Amino acid sequence: MRKHNYIFLFFATLFSTEKLAAQNNLSLKEAITIAIQNSYDIKLMENNVAIAKNNNNYGVAGGLPSVTATTTNNNTLTTINQTFPDPSRNTSRNGVDGATLNGGLTATMILFNGYRVAATKSRLASIEKQTIAALQTQMLNTTSTVMQQYYNVVRQDAFLKTIVKSIDASEQRLSIVKARQANGTANQADLLQSNLDLNALIQAKQNQLLILEQVKADLFNSMVVPSNSNYTLTDSIQVDTKINLAEVESKVKDHPMLQSAQQLINVNQFLEKETKALTYPTLRANGGYNYNSNRSTAGFILVNESYGPFLGLNLSIPIYAGSTSKRAFKNAQINTVSAKLQYDNTAQDIATELYKTYQNYQNSLKQTPIETQNYEMSEALLNLVMERFKLGQATIVDVKQAQQSFETAGFRLTSLKFTAKIAEVELKRMSNQLTF
Repeated sequence: MRKHNYIFLFFATLFSTEKLAAQNNLSLKEAITIAIQNSYDIKLMENNVAIAKNNNNYGVAGGLPSVTATTTNNNTLTTINQTFPDPSRNTSRNGVDGATLNGGLTATMILFNGYRVAATKSRLASIEKQTIAALQTQMLNTTSTVMQQYYNVVRQDAFLKTIVKSIDASEQRLSIVKARQANGTANQADLLQSNLDLNALIQAKQNQLLILEQVKADLFNSMVVPSNSNYTLTDSIQVDTKINLAEVESKVKDHPMLQSAQQLINVNQFLEKETKALTYPTLRANGGYNYNSNRSTAGFILVNESYGPFLGLNLSIPIYAGSTSKRAFKNAQINTVSAKLQYDNTAQDIATELYKTYQNYQNSLKQTPIETQNYEMSEALLNLVMERFKLGQATIVDVKQAQQSFETAGFRLTSLKFTAKIAEVELKRMSNQLTF
């Protein structure tokens, strides 16, 4: 899905859950809107994006000054014994009060560390882009899941309608048999067989209703709404028949999953630069202001104060640390190679799955016209046989066979349309062209 579609979804307010509940109608667009607004997976990914965006800062990368204020105040109670050449100056006292007050403001800033700060900042930016790509991937996956589940509900509902129409034919057949039996032209066996066939279809309808409720529950779970929500789906299965393989293959590179894999490569490349910078000297500038005060009620010095600013440079040169920096750099290089392999593997998997899905898509499209004809002919056949049965020109067996042909053709046609639609959704998801 294109970026502007996601922006629209985030700010869509026309179709709230409460409004939908009142309308009792649920279009595909509304279902996807609700799912993206409510999805826990998307919300978790949004939190990851927020964290990555918060970390993408020069301060986190170590490029801003570090300012620290400290203060210490110690009160003492001491005994003083002082002897001088002049005995009159001698001091001997117990319990002398004293106080020492130290305070300072220190600022430290890295001037050079082998461009490690720049590499770290670039790595943080790549991590933010990676989380955004992961969020877009999750949105694509959520949209695809909702679409597949939505059309599965439509499919199961179409199966139910086919069964209901066959039930109508069985009820007509039973009514005709009862009428014939009343005037003595039908036997008990025909009546029993008609009842058995009708009961079998009623059971099939009940089972299909259960399946329909279960697939609805799956859809509502993806939308994060109650499973017993009473929505009526309003869309039908309409397949886009104009998808071209070369076109979707050319769009695969835009898939956010591959963009995320590319950002992982970038992250590891910047980690290489960070670890390489550990072997370079680090130059820091230090500055600040200090204040020191010592006071005593007795002794040689009663008051001693010093205060003033300071400014200096600190240079640290790594000489030897057990080859840890060298080994860390080598490991970072290996991780970069692994990230590239992971990218190639992801691209290969997407390309293979894209090709297989397109073949399935084409196969379903080729079969759909024939199956449409089969369905139309089976429906016409059922109507014709029912008319002949009313006139006594067809048997119960003929009607039953026509019903089975109608049911089979209806199931196959719906399944083909559903298969083609799911293939279409997957092709557009993998090529980042999923719209609705």
